Amino acid sequence: MSQLIEIVTAVIRDDDGRWLVVRKRGSRIFMKPGGKREPGEDDLTALAREIREELACGIVDPVLLGVFEAPAANEHDTTVRAVVYLARLDGQPTAQAEIEEALWLDVAAPGERRLARLLTEQVLPAVRAL
Repeated sequence: MSQLIEIVTAVIRDDDGRWLVVRKRGSRIFMKPGGKREPGEDDLTALAREIREELACGIVDPVLLGVFEAPAANEHDTTVRAVVYLARLDGQPTAQAEIEEALWLDVAAPGERRLARLLTEQVLPAVRAL
């Protein structure tokens, strides 16, 4: 039976339309920044905490994009359900904590970089439909 991981993440784009993506230590797959809620946290509190911990930034003007599901990028036989917000950053992102790399990327043409299925199969089409 498949496990379920519930997270909250953000689509953060720059003026050129590139997305901020992150890669966790020990993984080759890039994904949107964010993570799991701590007990008692609502979505926006968890998202702000995760962005601060992972990227040393704040978030500005978060707007709900939707809730999406796909196979998890780094866990076998696991589905990830993400509440996804569109947001901007307050500050310059710096990879820290479990994040090994953060970069601005054209997610429609990532080159040789591997992207999480949640991003490519669910979130990217939703953003394009806006």
